[in-house]
Amino acid sequence: MLKLVTIKQTKEELGKWCKFQRDRFELTQEELAVALGISRYTIQKFESGKNSTIDTVLKIANHFDDLDKFYNSLKSYNDQNTSRSLY
Repeated sequence: MLKLVTIKQTKEELGKWCKFQRDRFELTQEELAVALGISRYTIQKFESGKNSTIDTVLKIANHFDDLDKFYNSLKSYNDQNTSRSLY
């Protein structure tokens, strides 16, 4: 059976990841927002799966030292898939 992942599900998972990291480092939404130069409201919306701009994702990933994991996953995917012919 084919399992499809939706954008909504992905945003929700990103929000859970952010909240987990924030809790792990004992940061409030306000403290994280100040550290990133964005509003607390943006963090609140992000964690609820309603605001996942690429800039917000990358800022949060960078803050929690996860940017290399995101990059390496994407690079690995691209490296594996760019060598295949479309025909």
